[in-house]
Amino acid sequence: MGDHLAAGLAVVLLAGLFQGSFLLPSKWMRGWAWENYWLLFAAGAYLVCPWALAVATIPNLFEVYRGAPPGAVLWVVVFGAGWGVGAVTFGLGVDAIGLALGFAVILGVAATSGTLIPLLVRPPAHFSPAQGAWTAASLAAMLLGVGLCSFAGKWKEQAAKGSPGKSYRFGVLICVLSGLLSACGNLGYAWGEDIYRRAAGADYLKPNALWPLLTPPLFLCNAGYALYLLGKNRTAGRFRLPGSAANSAWAFVMGVMWMAGMALYGIGADRLGELGKSLGWAMLMSSMVLVANALGVLSGEWAGAPRPARRQLALGIVILLAAIAGLGYANSLQVG
Repeated sequence: MGDHLAAGLAVVLLAGLFQGSFLLPSKWMRGWAWENYWLLFAAGAYLVCPWALAVATIPNLFEVYRGAPPGAVLWVVVFGAGWGVGAVTFGLGVDAIGLALGFAVILGVAATSGTLIPLLVRPPAHFSPAQGAWTAASLAAMLLGVGLCSFAGKWKEQAAKGSPGKSYRFGVLICVLSGLLSACGNLGYAWGEDIYRRAAGADYLKPNALWPLLTPPLFLCNAGYALYLLGKNRTAGRFRLPGSAANSAWAFVMGVMWMAGMALYGIGADRLGELGKSLGWAMLMSSMVLVANALGVLSGEWAGAPRPARRQLALGIVILLAAIAGLGYANSLQVG
């Protein structure tokens, strides 16, 4: 049982590595606006990859869907729509205030709501007071760590004043909204369990059956908004600029990385047992913040940060690591 738990934790943390870094290739694109690469990313991440993964790993996939409970399918679609709006604001928020800070705010809000709602609405059996205490303490530590990372980026407000259209406060507001809506991804996964459990013969890959149902609303929301911006900003012509082939390849890589992260999360959370869909989500979000901040530092986002801000960021990262450890311990109490 201990090995089973350790494997689940390792897979969830690996998922965080992919999810925390999928936007990195956008830094290497030249000549394109956000809407150019986001349209191609959405097609790859939310349509091509989920279906390719499900068809390749789930035997008799369409039989699974034919017998799925209609209520479960409806909830998955509803949560997918909410997740779609969250994904649109996710990209805008990160574009407004940066990779490291944007991830911190969005994922802090998403982690809390996506963790607590499944616990409150579908509480697991034998959830002990000790688990409740560890979970509460770990979530509090996670919020503190995310808050420290966020306030460490406050110095960017002054830097952004010289950039037209960049507003730190408005960017943070977008990120908070995105965090609330992004939690719908985990809610759709939790409420879709009755669907993917029908995937006989898929073993630990069963959650892959859920993504083709959960992600199409994400594509519609994201592609629709990207197409609107292409028309409004007259940026569709940028697809013909030199270097567009390389930009397209990077956008597809982003989509593959995003789907790899979600697929690994589904596998890992399922192996964590009853609490996997709540505490596993918090672990995923925490690891994403860690990875995104590390990449933000390495890519030069914090090159001009004052020393106190760097120290605050480092303290936030340490606290996030402690929060992940606490969540893992809380989960071990359930499965042990």
